[in-house]
Amino acid sequence: MVEQSDRAPLLDWEEIPPPDPNQASQPPPQEEDAAAEKSSQPAGRRTPTGAAAGTTGWSSTTTNTTDTIITCSPTRSLTTVVASGDAGSPRRPRTELSCWDRPEPLGTDRSVPFPGLSVRDQWEEKDQIVAVFVVTFDTRSGNMVEWCLPHDINLDGVEFKSMASGSHRITNDFIYFRKGCYFGLACFANMPVESELERGARMKSVGILSPSYTLLYRYMHFLENQVRHQLQCPGQYSPLEAFYEDKKAVLPPSGNGLVNACPTWSVTTINRCMHPEMKITHPAGCMSQFIQFFGEQIMVLWKFALLRKRVLIFSPPPVGVVCYRVYCCCCLANVSLPGIGVSVPELRPFFYINIADITALETEMSYVACTTEKIFEEKKELYDVYIDNQNVKTHRSHLQPLLRLNAADKEKYRKLSEQRQLLLYSQEVDEDCTSNEEDLFILFFMELNNRIFQTLSEVAGSTDPTLTAEHVRAMGLDPHADRSFLVDLLEVYGIDVTLVIDNLCCP
Repeated sequence: MVEQSDRAPLLDWEEIPPPDPNQASQPPPQEEDAAAEKSSQPAGRRTPTGAAAGTTGWSSTTTNTTDTIITCSPTRSLTTVVASGDAGSPRRPRTELSCWDRPEPLGTDRSVPFPGLSVRDQWEEKDQIVAVFVVTFDTRSGNMVEWCLPHDINLDGVEFKSMASGSHRITNDFIYFRKGCYFGLACFANMPVESELERGARMKSVGILSPSYTLLYRYMHFLENQVRHQLQCPGQYSPLEAFYEDKKAVLPPSGNGLVNACPTWSVTTINRCMHPEMKITHPAGCMSQFIQFFGEQIMVLWKFALLRKRVLIFSPPPVGVVCYRVYCCCCLANVSLPGIGVSVPELRPFFYINIADITALETEMSYVACTTEKIFEEKKELYDVYIDNQNVKTHRSHLQPLLRLNAADKEKYRKLSEQRQLLLYSQEVDEDCTSNEEDLFILFFMELNNRIFQTLSEVAGSTDPTLTAEHVRAMGLDPHADRSFLVDLLEVYGIDVTLVIDNLCCP
């Protein structure tokens, strides 16, 4: 059986960093590498020799050969698309797999956090791109899908999901979103042009759809490069066509649209014990920034996530970093104990939403999402928790007590901060690169959640299913201040114990 390359036949989304001016005197690449790159380039593919009419502040890069290996890209942040069709290339990127998207090895113990990570490299993640598209802003028609593959796929609403409201104020952004049961990633760019028809600005987004968001990060830089290419050289879709041909998923024969074409494994066979792995491109790291941004308020968000509440985050553009906050919120509710949470709604990331998603949100029982549209604050029937900047609030009276931090919350946050400092110290002094903040963050809350549900399960299975103050303290909670949280938790997860604290009884 011939192994399929994870590269499109016309391009490679391997990223080449901007040249270092201090290394300008370095010798040119080896002739062998240059020949390999040149020989793999399709004949007849040419680089535009100049900028598109009316553009300013952008440039294209060409080589001295007749075949190009670089597409149009801005000079400030050079992202190169290198042609390669060799599946055995030594520069082939190592496939990072998420445990949500691969089958579990036989004998995997779900009670062990992160089962199977030691055999990660034995698994091959399958390409599952169901659509690729280009969205543009037209001064007369507004947002519109300019081009897509497959041509007959239903992309209604994607033109608004992939270009957030208010994006005209920024130069670039990236957006994660949901379309039906698929997830999307789009990269947006705004380029000044000397054109009255375009009112001095050209705005486009290039994006993809997939059954899972865990692999989308792999194509972030490819999409960033392609949206710049579309701004500079409008209408040239060859790299996107090649990408789709190489990465397209085989959809069920039930239809070409997004409603009936959802794979059955996308939700039902997910290993809910595992945290979704999303590559972080923020310079400071996703989890680190999340902790620094919310501080002790993370413990408030943790309770709402564990109770499977509907959480909506408002922020003006850019929205990319806010999509990471959505992801981090979902990570707060991870539990690796078998059987826990099977009957409760899945806390699913919706990522970016707009007013076109109102109908879909009306039927959702649990989600985390973000928006740039302030009108959502008035739609209180759509959410339980609303976050504006660092202000976390709820209009549900029975959830109001959870907004107040108690001594146990502050102690848990102190322990998290202490572990972070120890990790940073070991990385700086001992040069220990085996651990990172994302793993620490995930494991901290997973172990916290495991301890709570392990205690509740043991009490529920005992001859005297009574939860005492000692049990509550052992779970890291405050017997008095966390009482309403515990009552809600027992109800949501259907755990049959009696909560007794200071002679106050509540089933």
